[in-house]
Amino acid sequence: MSLFLILLAAGDSKRFKSSTPKPYHVVNNKTVLEHSLNSFKGIKEIRQTVIVYNSKHKKYLSKLKIKNAIKIVGGKTRQQSTFAALKKIKKMNCSKVLIHDVARPNPSKKIIKKIIKKIKKNNAAVPIVKVNDAAKRFDKKSIFKNIKRESLGFSQTPQGFKFNKIFEKHKEHINDTFDDDSALFTLYGEKVFIVSGEKSNLKLTNKEDLEIFKSLKKRETYIGIGFDVHRLVKKKKLYLGGVNIPFPSGLEGHSDGDAVLHSVMDSLLGACRLGDIGKLFSDKNKKLKNIRSTILLKRVIKLIKSKNFIINNIDVNVIAQKPKIKKYSKKMILIMSKLCEVNPSQINIKGKTTEKLGLIGREKAIAAEAISSVTKND
Repeated sequence: MSLFLILLAAGDSKRFKSSTPKPYHVVNNKTVLEHSLNSFKGIKEIRQTVIVYNSKHKKYLSKLKIKNAIKIVGGKTRQQSTFAALKKIKKMNCSKVLIHDVARPNPSKKIIKKIIKKIKKNNAAVPIVKVNDAAKRFDKKSIFKNIKRESLGFSQTPQGFKFNKIFEKHKEHINDTFDDDSALFTLYGEKVFIVSGEKSNLKLTNKEDLEIFKSLKKRETYIGIGFDVHRLVKKKKLYLGGVNIPFPSGLEGHSDGDAVLHSVMDSLLGACRLGDIGKLFSDKNKKLKNIRSTILLKRVIKLIKSKNFIINNIDVNVIAQKPKIKKYSKKMILIMSKLCEVNPSQINIKGKTTEKLGLIGREKAIAAEAISSVTKND
């Protein structure tokens, strides 16, 4: 099965009533579009993703670091946008396709996998949420009919289809309007299989929906603490926070001895419950001899991102009698923010002394302690 994913983000968001288009509103450091993308992350069956966007929103999309996705401009209607994506992938040996509204940024892996399983042997499958409340037919003034709710449901996305079937139906009805893609099958009396949808897979139509989504995305915060200390030795460069600081001695260690980055790595690994740098980067590993700690931090960030953790903030104390840290703290923050893939405002660095007490006070060593806060974006 060659499965493709189409993400529809080409609407004009008129009902949303905001200067920022709906797909680009930020919730928990990610846009609505990125949340939708993240929902499909790790689904191995998906071979390629196509994002259909509104040409007026190109400046918003260009700011996002979205890799391995085809991006195309949509049409004036949902129908035209979907067909544009279907035409794009027609020659790419696509056998099955998922079509999803970016305005539903919270589909669970469970729903996605159910749909994929259903379309392996069927032409169409849709998530349905049953109606639990009493259903009524009404006009502007009053109710005029009761409706039996037992056979009623709300359709959701992603919806899955056999590619050739959905392509031909969209081609035939390119200038028509339908509420969703499955309507093209029911129009001809063809069977559309259903899976159980979820209320949490809500559609963002107005700002009230956005507030509900924000509450759904609230996650527990995890805290980690890191500490590192190294002796100062002659004939070695001093690295702190990724910055090469002019100083007559550097920090002893198997790597470059960057106590700041070591403490940050340990705090992040601790917050994510992923061990420590000693476990990941053993000092018995000859390949790591004199390695820059910036390289090690990149590897840690890749690891915690693979586990869907998001960094909230990092706070660091650099404990040194000399050199004075204030002069270099801004540069450290810029380097660390790039390595950690966060905004510089999420990192804070402070310099402390020991008032000339102990090894640090006698300028024989430098230490660093860090506290990091993360959340998990499931």
